[in-house]
Amino acid sequence: MMATRPEALERPLGRGEQILRGSRKFGILPFLGPAFIASVAYIDPGNFATNIAGGSKYGYTLVWVIVASNLMAMLIQTLSAKLGIATGRNLPEVCREQFSRRTSILLWIQAEAIAMATDLAEFLGAALGFHLLLGVALFPAALLTAVAAFLILGLQRWGARPLEAVVASIVFVIGACYVAELYFAHPPLGTVALHAVKPEFAGSGSVLLAVGILGATVMPHVIYLHSALTANRIQPEDDTQARRLFRYTRIDVLIAMSIAGLINMAMLVMAAAAFYKSGLHNVDSLEGAHKTLEPILGSAASALFALALLASGLSSSAIGTLSGQVVMQGFIRRQIPIWLRRLVTMLPALVVVAVGVNPSRTLVLSQVVLSFGIPFALIPLVLFTRRRDLMGPLVNRKATTAAAGVVASLIISLNVFLLYQTFTG
Repeated sequence: MMATRPEALERPLGRGEQILRGSRKFGILPFLGPAFIASVAYIDPGNFATNIAGGSKYGYTLVWVIVASNLMAMLIQTLSAKLGIATGRNLPEVCREQFSRRTSILLWIQAEAIAMATDLAEFLGAALGFHLLLGVALFPAALLTAVAAFLILGLQRWGARPLEAVVASIVFVIGACYVAELYFAHPPLGTVALHAVKPEFAGSGSVLLAVGILGATVMPHVIYLHSALTANRIQPEDDTQARRLFRYTRIDVLIAMSIAGLINMAMLVMAAAAFYKSGLHNVDSLEGAHKTLEPILGSAASALFALALLASGLSSSAIGTLSGQVVMQGFIRRQIPIWLRRLVTMLPALVVVAVGVNPSRTLVLSQVVLSFGIPFALIPLVLFTRRRDLMGPLVNRKATTAAAGVVASLIISLNVFLLYQTFTG
């Protein structure tokens, strides 16, 4: 049976807890938020890069990869949220408690490396957004990105809800931009629906992009973060309330991840309808996509693209910084000021911009790197959520554990295949 946590007695009950205890009428709003924070990582600039490359090179062929990735993401984020609810701790903290110190340190090192790759993609995307929208040079755009990212992180001083509200608003902006993009592009919806359920590839290059899409969709750092967002946010006092809270949490995940999945599909479909259909099969850079959209769909479409990219980069960059804090605190019980972490993690991106490395190519490669970090977060998550001594009433059903095991095996197999492709040419 789930015991009441001491901290629950030290503060007044929030609206969510009042609903769980029956002292307030039903309402879903207090339970929404954590999954929307997590969903930002699923529509970051890395997704723009991989989805546009996939749509322009292979048309609608890889739509099914986005659908499959999003279903995997729903399962994974549900497990992560459930771990936080059941244990009151985040995934890195549980890893530190259950594994040896050496293992925890190694997991922390790889998680920090993955976080740097993540932040590189997100920061570059936001800088490109400023560059394309305002017409300023890339380096000044990167400095604007730094200032804006600090401002978003500053919302934390007023608690979680203002940050959640701002992030949800940004997700809405990105979605609205792509609804408008699809209006301009007029994709064949029947063809899109067919490829959403028809698994196929179009050569080894499409396999590489599929793994990149997977890496951009199932994000290791947000697996860690989601458990931290739900731990002690709303505290159940018994098993019945824990189950009820988990049901509300699943609604949060379903809504947020469905929106993120539809936005990802819209990215690829727009690229296929605008570029592949026009014979432009090599639009593999965000700058090229922006420049090419204007003569095909008009100036409004290119401006919407830049705005969506900017919103995506700013929000996901801030969320990546929060994830880095969770990783360090959880694995090694250390923490640095969030402004210092933000400063350190943005330096590689500033260097990339300063030396003139192709930012779009860097974005795609960073997503492939991300895919290799997934097993190190996913395998412990599956192992922990199947244990009744840790999870209590929220322990996985056998079918859930089996499905999560299949997902983990598939992701690891794809990574091994990608390594083989990379080193054998």
